[in-house]
Order: sequence, then structure tokens, then C-alpha cells
Amino acid sequence: MELTLVLLVVVIALAFEYINGFHDTANSIATVVATKVMTPGQAVMLAASTNLIGALAGTAVAQTIATGLIDSNVVTVTPVVLICALVGAIVWNLITWWWGLPSSSSHALVGGLCGAALGAADNNWGAIIWAQGGLHWWGEKGVLPKVVLPMVTSPVAGFIIGLLLMGLLFSLFEFLGSITGPLQKFGRTRFANAFFGKAQLVSASAMGLAHGLNDAQKTMGIIALALAGATASGALEHIPWWLHFLRVDEDANHQFEIAIWIKVLCALIMAAGTAVGGWRIIKTLGLKLVKLHPINGFAAETASAAVILTASHFGIPVSTTHNISAAILGVGVAKRVNAIRWTIVERMVWAWILTLPVTGGIAWLLVEAARMFGWAQ
Repeated sequence: MELTLVLLVVVIALAFEYINGFHDTANSIATVVATKVMTPGQAVMLAASTNLIGALAGTAVAQTIATGLIDSNVVTVTPVVLICALVGAIVWNLITWWWGLPSSSSHALVGGLCGAALGAADNNWGAIIWAQGGLHWWGEKGVLPKVVLPMVTSPVAGFIIGLLLMGLLFSLFEFLGSITGPLQKFGRTRFANAFFGKAQLVSASAMGLAHGLNDAQKTMGIIALALAGATASGALEHIPWWLHFLRVDEDANHQFEIAIWIKVLCALIMAAGTAVGGWRIIKTLGLKLVKLHPINGFAAETASAAVILTASHFGIPVSTTHNISAAILGVGVAKRVNAIRWTIVERMVWAWILTLPVTGGIAWLLVEAARMFGWAQ
């Protein structure tokens, strides 16, 4: 029975990754599609390849998801707990996708995981690692330093970098325009569009790489957590030989080793999701929020990628959604404040605020329902 539940966790985790594809990966390619530098099909291919490279490049974020948020000494993270966490995140992702709101799959997963763990621990808040090591708000692990604080600081950083970079480019074109004349319209001449159209291929690739290095690893962490738990409990002792790839190496210094097949599968599933359903989010970010030209797309992608790559290095599961959205806002404000459609911004912010408590609440209710039906202790 436990093996069946473990396999179900893997399947649902991949379903979450698929939804993440048309929810979050769409954010990473929204600007390059909106500026017409690439077609949606070309952007998806670029995202697929760069996501795969990013997914294979490290495991710091996966380690945080697997070991840095829930205290295994207080609560046992069973397959049922993981299923409830994933379903809670999936439900919220589908709701916000239907509304066309670029909310965070990262925070949806974290909220679901914390809510499910809290329910499984009989509402013992000690099941959640709030902060460990270092300063209270900046420890080596925990929800406060790894999720809550970056949830505020990373979009602010994306906004400021996008604003400053766009301002720098505007100043450069004004200076050149004072000499040559035709370049003074803030980079919207044929030359500037051609130049930054090519530059956007680099910045969009950086966004895809950053997204794979951060977002793809979150599902990897969930799958690794499920497989490690099943290996430790002996549920995988007598499985058929063709399922041996599921077992985790117990001699790997008690760390969660992410198998290559998990990395590749997560990246491919994410790309498939992007190809199928990402257009709703692309329209909100790339078309409704502010009108973008290649120079704007380049600045937004560069700013967002810089923040996400930095966070990934430190194992911080930040939101691609929040960062690219904030960077686009910074770029838009650099053009002029009234270039932003602030009603769209208000809806996005509400989605950001509600994600953690709503997904946590859904997952908690699912754990309680599982107990009611005798599916969990």
C-alpha cells in the first residue's frame, strides 16, 4: 500500500510540475513573446532547453524543500501528507491560472507543505521549521529566512534593478540621441529594436536557466523526500528490479541525492505544460500590465534573472512570478508611472498575499479529511 502511495506522490508531483509549466514558466518567457522577439513555440523550446540545463546545475533549492522547512523530529512526512500538500498547491494554481493571475507556484507548494505538516502534527506549530542557525530572520534554514523574508525582498530587488537598469538605458539613449538624433526615443528605433531583440535572446535564456535552477528543483525536492522516506521505511525493499531506480542511496551521508532521471523528467514535464497552457499568464504579464518593447523586455529579464540566480545559489526558493512581475513594474515605472495598469497590479498583489494561507488551509483540511476516512493517522 505504501509503495502505491509513493508512486502516487510522484505522479501528483509531476502533475504539479506540469501545472507549474503553464503557470510559472509562462512568466519566464512572457516578455520575449510579448515583445515579438520570439514566437510562443520558439520561446517554449528555449525555455525547455534552458530549464533542463538549470535543473541539472544544482540541488540547493531541492535540499531546502526536502529538509529545510518541516521538522522530521516533530512530524513524519508520509506520502499522504505530501499528497495533501501537492493537491492544495495544485488547486490554488488552477484557480489563479483561470483568473489569469501570475501567483507563485513556489509559495503555493511551501504553503501546502506547511499546512499539511501542521495538520499531521495535530496542530503542533513546532512541526514547521521557522528559523534555525544564524540570526532569527536569516538562519540557515526555515520558513522565515528561506520563504517569508525573500518573498518581500526579492520582488523589491527585482523592481529596483529593473528600474535602475531601464533608467540607465534610457539615459544612454538620450545621450546618444543628443549626438545622433534618431536614437533619442528611448530605444524604440529600428536599430534599438533589432539590437535588443538579439540581446533579449540572451536575457530570456538567463531567465529560463534561473527558472530551471529554482522552480524545477522544488518538485525534485518533493519527489526526493517521498523516495527517501519510502527507502528508510523499507517500503522499497522488495520491489521489482525495474523499479530499483526509485530507491535512494542510503550511504550518501544522509543527504537527499536527486537522481538524474528526476531532474530530466521534471524539466521535460514543465516544458510540456508551458507549451499547452501558458498563454493566459503571458497575456497578463506581457500585454496587460505594461506595453513592452525589446529594450524593456531585456531590462526586465536581466533584472529578474539576476535575483533568481542569486537566490538559487543560497538555496532560497523564490518566486519566478513575483520577480519577473516586479521587474516589469520597475521597467514600466522607468518609462512613466501611468504606463502601469495599476488595477492589474492590485489583483496580482492580492494573489501573492493569499497564496501561503490559502494553500496551507486547503492542505490542512485535506489532511483532516484523510483522517476522517481512515487514510491517515
